[in-house]
Amino acid sequence: MTVFPRGSHTIMPKSHASLKELTLRGVILGALITLVFTASNVYLGLKVGLTFASSIPAAVISMAVLRAFRDSNILENNIVQTQASAAGTLSAVIFVLPALLMMGYWTGFPLLQTAMICACGGILGVVFTVPLRRALVVNSELPYPEGVAAAEILKVGQKPGGEDGGETRPAGGLREIMLGGVLAGGFSLLTSGLRVAGDSVSHWFSIGRAVFQLPLGLSFALVGAGYLVGIVGGVAMLLGVVLAWGVAVPWLTWLSPMPEGASLASFATGVWVSKVRLIGAGMIAVAAVWTLLTLIRPMVEGMRISLSVFKQGPGESGLDRTDADLPPRLLLKLTLLMILLLGATFQSFVADSGLPTLAAWTLVVAGVVLAFVFGFLVAAACGYMAGLVGSSASPISGIAVIAILASSMIFIGIGQAQDLLGRPESVRFMTALALFCTSVVVAVAAISNDNLQDLKTGWLVHATPWRQQAALIIGCVIGAVTIPPVLGLLYEAYGFIGSLPRAGMDPAQALAAPQASLMITIAQGLFSHTLDWTYIRIGVLVGAALIVFDWILGRFSRFRVPPLAVAMGVYLPPTVATALFVGALISWFVRGRVRAQALQAGADRARCEQASERTGTLFASGLIVGESLVGVVLAIVIVGSMASGGGDAPLAVAGPGFAPIATLIGLLAFVLMCVVFVRRVLGAAGAVGRG
Repeated sequence: MTVFPRGSHTIMPKSHASLKELTLRGVILGALITLVFTASNVYLGLKVGLTFASSIPAAVISMAVLRAFRDSNILENNIVQTQASAAGTLSAVIFVLPALLMMGYWTGFPLLQTAMICACGGILGVVFTVPLRRALVVNSELPYPEGVAAAEILKVGQKPGGEDGGETRPAGGLREIMLGGVLAGGFSLLTSGLRVAGDSVSHWFSIGRAVFQLPLGLSFALVGAGYLVGIVGGVAMLLGVVLAWGVAVPWLTWLSPMPEGASLASFATGVWVSKVRLIGAGMIAVAAVWTLLTLIRPMVEGMRISLSVFKQGPGESGLDRTDADLPPRLLLKLTLLMILLLGATFQSFVADSGLPTLAAWTLVVAGVVLAFVFGFLVAAACGYMAGLVGSSASPISGIAVIAILASSMIFIGIGQAQDLLGRPESVRFMTALALFCTSVVVAVAAISNDNLQDLKTGWLVHATPWRQQAALIIGCVIGAVTIPPVLGLLYEAYGFIGSLPRAGMDPAQALAAPQASLMITIAQGLFSHTLDWTYIRIGVLVGAALIVFDWILGRFSRFRVPPLAVAMGVYLPPTVATALFVGALISWFVRGRVRAQALQAGADRARCEQASERTGTLFASGLIVGESLVGVVLAIVIVGSMASGGGDAPLAVAGPGFAPIATLIGLLAFVLMCVVFVRRVLGAAGAVGRG
């Protein structure tokens, strides 16, 4: 990946000044892409706890569609990808909000409250990072990896007859997304809809009283996500699976005799859910805190820059179009409006508690102030971290852990001071309020990660900053309106692990919502003092050992084992982590093969790697989008069937007796997809080498 030095921003071409940028057709296209990618990210986030960056696939789709218009240009395409990028970031609120259903406080996702959390948090994320643009984008040497990559995609797609056939590249990129989408969507229909193919393969066995599992998930979307995660994260997650199912589960099943009549699978799975996941939660907590501590210097620097710029104001930017941010007065008005809307949102949440007026308004004010102040500090930190390590690598999960800890402790203090924690109902409400407040902070953090990355892309292609900022606000609003109904639909169709909306639903189809489960574990443990901390303490110790192990590896080798990724491997269902590892393994394999092929053919290695990386990223994105969209469509079918008195598998054509054959079909299809994936990526690199 090319990283441009600080002085690489050349003087703006005069032709750019007259180009259309923020157009109605671009906004409509960006809105449609935002809707699709938001739904996809919500599904993927609930299933595996990951979201995918939507900027690059959005840029490719935009170039392929808008090239039908003779006056389309690179700046208009940049606006579309900026607007659509909100889909991959604002969806991070699902890391917290489902916890309100999982704890039984909500029975669904209230449209207005959920949308206001997303919109207010997202817009504040934009507003808070606007003053940082000059300091962290224009006058900084931070690499902004995703921002630079998106700029390169836009530049290459704009070159008629450019290298590697630049004129046809947008359509070719769209073909990769479509092919991946069709393959993954078709397989998802076979597994989750028709039930004629299996979605996982597991072998259970015991040695003495210890139970073991050899799992493999067959999800195409997770392979795509694993490809984007890379080999380091994939190996770390696989190590987590080994620790969970090769050490912890066998050890605990050895200590606990299996109940009469229970199967190996049900017994071991129950031990993993009730005990091993708590170990994983402890590991995630300590790893998240450590990840943030390793970035404490850039976090402090980001906060310092933000505060200093905030005091001085962004200055006048009318001298040059490419230096024009949203006006300070408009930013102030937006900030005040968001504070008022947040206040109304918190008041609507607190109104159902039945608390005295003074206590209720105290909690409303505390919630708004906490969300605003902590959100501002987090925005500065996340903006800097996004520039340093990229949006995808920035630890939003760690931010969420810190936020829930801070929110819970503050509300516990308020509750004790006003004697609000004497009844179980009050404790339950205060727990829910801490989660509600944390969701706003996570929304701010997610968009802050994204905004400066988009502004880096815009700076490299000579875009107008205020137009990008306006486009991202539009994307936040569209995403905020999309997220609540998609969340409600998926919950009604599949449920969450440990929280099913109806009796008799298949728990194997439930979405994991891993971060939300962790949030509720932490919050309820702090408020109720009923949590068995034994396994969490074990997790903390294991996590600390992994941190030391990773540090030693870093000192004596180039290989690392990120503790947070290992912890996620322990916490996630094993079929999820193993499918992610397969995708990461494909990424590692094709990169090695591309280098070898380029050397053997005497081709330009950098160009071959760029072509393979682009093709792999777009194909992987297509796998994610295809399976996710079919999952959403099937959810609509399932909910409609349940509403009319039907079952939760209305399209199924095979019964339980078909399971062995379905598993074989699923495994064969999975292997075939992996072969196609590898051949597409290597073929793209080979075409460049031969050219």
